[in-house]
Amino acid sequence: MSFVPEKQVFKSSIDVLEIGTGETSVKLGGQSVWPLYAFDGPLVNPPRVGIQISDLGCAGAIAGIQDYYADCADIAAQTIRAAEVPGAEFVCLILEGADPNGADRSVAETVELVKTVAAACPLPLTIAGCGSAEKDAELFEALAEELEGRNVLFLSATEDNYKALGAAVVLAWGQKLAAESAVDINLAKQLNLLLGQIGVPNSALAMNVGCAVAGYGFEYVASTMERVKITALGQNDAALQIPIITPVGTDAWTVKESMAEEADFPEWGSREERGISFEVATAAACLAAGADAVLLRHPESVSTIATLIGLLTEGGE
Repeated sequence: MSFVPEKQVFKSSIDVLEIGTGETSVKLGGQSVWPLYAFDGPLVNPPRVGIQISDLGCAGAIAGIQDYYADCADIAAQTIRAAEVPGAEFVCLILEGADPNGADRSVAETVELVKTVAAACPLPLTIAGCGSAEKDAELFEALAEELEGRNVLFLSATEDNYKALGAAVVLAWGQKLAAESAVDINLAKQLNLLLGQIGVPNSALAMNVGCAVAGYGFEYVASTMERVKITALGQNDAALQIPIITPVGTDAWTVKESMAEEADFPEWGSREERGISFEVATAAACLAAGADAVLLRHPESVSTIATLIGLLTEGGE
């Protein structure tokens, strides 16, 4: 008698978040099974892959990334090229140029640049802030109005600016918002509840529960994501039945092994290959732990993870 494994399908499910419009729109969430468990039940919406670009262009990026965008004359051309990467399903623009501790581009200047990106982008658009809660609140309010009707996901609302962002981004202009917490299930749930109290529905939310590169305390990230999914599905906790989106590329290219030049550590081999390896390993681990979407920078990382998702999810039951 052959062994027939028992399938575990939950009566509860992760809420669906849609970004973008029309035929290219992307849906996150919807699952009633553990992450990537296509053998237990259908993955309503398989994990998605987004590609990150910066409003500063490729300045400071690894040579391989610069080479990919080498013939792009401006940010519009770079946006189009990013959308052409095999496996990329949406584009994430990071507003690094607006950082008050950096270039400190004004809100007005940033809005004009984002309008250019949005006009050129053939895929759904997500926008990540500059890292300043106060500046992000100003930026996102202006951009949510300017991009009305585009169904943009803004990353991210924190405990310092969630009221302003929830009111402006979601309630006023009908866009989508990610709630960012620091690798702690209680903090993640609390922020979701606070956004709900001001009227933001789960259907307009994603969660960014934090990230760490594989080998750099990643076990805390994995355990947090797993606890979120266990509580959401196993305990039917509506406050955590929200898709998780993880900006892997932001972290993967900032660790020593991804930044150190080959001339300084020849025994480590190619810097670019090291960075891709860290990005891919971290993204794969995030997906296994419960991320519904990952954001990556290197085109090779994007195509590799997209291929992996396809191999793990096609065929379902």
